[in-house]
Amino acid sequence: MDWGTELWDQFEVLERHTQWGLDLLDRYVKFVKERTEVEQAYAKQLRSLVKKYLPKRPTKDDPESKFSQQQSFVQLLQEVNDFAGQRELVAENLSVRVCLELAKYSQEMKQERKMHFQEGRRAQQQLENGFKQLESSKRKFERDCREAEKATQTAERLDQDINATKADVEKAKQQAHLRSHMAEESKNEYAAQLQRFNRDQAHFYFSQMPQIFDKLQDMDERRTTRLGTGYGLLSGAELQVVPIIAKCLEGMKVAADAVDAKNDSQVLIELHKSGFARPSDVEFEDFSQPMNRAPSDSSLGTPSDGRPEVRGTGRSRAKRWPFSKKNKAVVTEDFSHLPPEQQRKRLQQQLEERNRELQKEVDQREALKKMKDVYEKTPQMGDPASLEPQITETLRNIERLKLEVQKYEAWLAEAESRVLSNRGDSLNRHTRPPDPPASAPPDSSSNSNSGSQENKESSSEEPPSEDGQDTPIYTEFDEDFEEPTSPIGQCVAIYHFEGSSEGTISMAEGEDLSLMEEDKGDGWTRVRRKQGGEGYVPTSYLRVMLN
Repeated sequence: MDWGTELWDQFEVLERHTQWGLDLLDRYVKFVKERTEVEQAYAKQLRSLVKKYLPKRPTKDDPESKFSQQQSFVQLLQEVNDFAGQRELVAENLSVRVCLELAKYSQEMKQERKMHFQEGRRAQQQLENGFKQLESSKRKFERDCREAEKATQTAERLDQDINATKADVEKAKQQAHLRSHMAEESKNEYAAQLQRFNRDQAHFYFSQMPQIFDKLQDMDERRTTRLGTGYGLLSGAELQVVPIIAKCLEGMKVAADAVDAKNDSQVLIELHKSGFARPSDVEFEDFSQPMNRAPSDSSLGTPSDGRPEVRGTGRSRAKRWPFSKKNKAVVTEDFSHLPPEQQRKRLQQQLEERNRELQKEVDQREALKKMKDVYEKTPQMGDPASLEPQITETLRNIERLKLEVQKYEAWLAEAESRVLSNRGDSLNRHTRPPDPPASAPPDSSSNSNSGSQENKESSSEEPPSEDGQDTPIYTEFDEDFEEPTSPIGQCVAIYHFEGSSEGTISMAEGEDLSLMEEDKGDGWTRVRRKQGGEGYVPTSYLRVMLN
């Protein structure tokens, strides 16, 4: 996955993320610089301490040096002095290999980032200018069409007026012909401008900006990898001089080596990913045939306030630029204020929380029932009636949570269908050259853009939670499957699942499975494990790839 495809409309997010990454790099350099100052001060204090306690007289002149206790103490001071030298070596290595090199690398990254974002803003400005020219040509076309219609109506009225002179009639007809010719030229100009803009827009969204975003991704991944290497240098300098704490520093090395640039990039897509489809081409709006339309369909109707009505304003004002600041949306319970992908994730989280709460209430009810049975069999341990209010409360909570689970499952199904619909729109968009307008110039060309192919994903609601009875999650699974058949596809487990009910099978997160049977609408999919074993697992826990 790459930023140019998945984060095509997150220009501001990428700008903030890359700036944050550079700030983190600078912050780490500052940290290491202060760390070197601490090491240097520590080494200086150790050397001063050693100098203070070393014997003042030469060894041959000091009778105390003949005692082993004194000899051991002097040797100890020498070891401390050598230790201070090692701390100075740590400070020197960190200063040269981390502070100087990473500070220089940070400046290079800042220049590269600035260049990429300047290129992106220039491309954005060019597309916005093209859209303004398109709007201008469209307004001119509409204006000329209105003038042509008025001139035609005037010529027809004079032609039917017996009091009008022949010269006036001829003049009106010439004026009508001139206006019609001007409208036709405006129409051709608008059609050509529209085709040019759609071509530029397709190039902008499917080629130009994705390339810029991919360059930013490569830059950020290189910076992340370099920063991870810098983390490793911090522990490496310690490992050279402090073998006694090698295990602790090795843990730091492992942590530094665990930095994964690709994984950082992936975490930025599931969040922002908006899930919105890219804008489609602007449709051609024909103002040249007002006489053949019914009055209710006319683009030149006059509202009650007397002002001319302008068509196409709703469409032209639709959201087209993903780089402008977004208004704060009103938060709703079903998270419909969020982009489709983020809405699906939030609903999935809410559904999992409700299922956990429901299972907790079910377990509590079972515990209370068992405690009640104990009280009934052994009255001296407690009064069974004292547990009735708690049992009733758990039953109310279970019913409430079941309703909430059903509500979130319905919202989740709608959100998932919305995500799949947007994916389908994105895949089907620009798979063939757009059709030119009817009166477009004969030498106009079209630009074909192919949508990126994505793996087909299958998702569904999670299975309903248990209702407190000792029954399987899904009681309609057959105990014995039919004869083994060839897999119809492959799938990967997104989450861990413990198949504790009859007919289900356990799977680990990230495990590759064979798809034996698709989801039939009940939220369960039949799979086969590579090491053997076949059963049903929740469809929403899988990423499915059909053959």
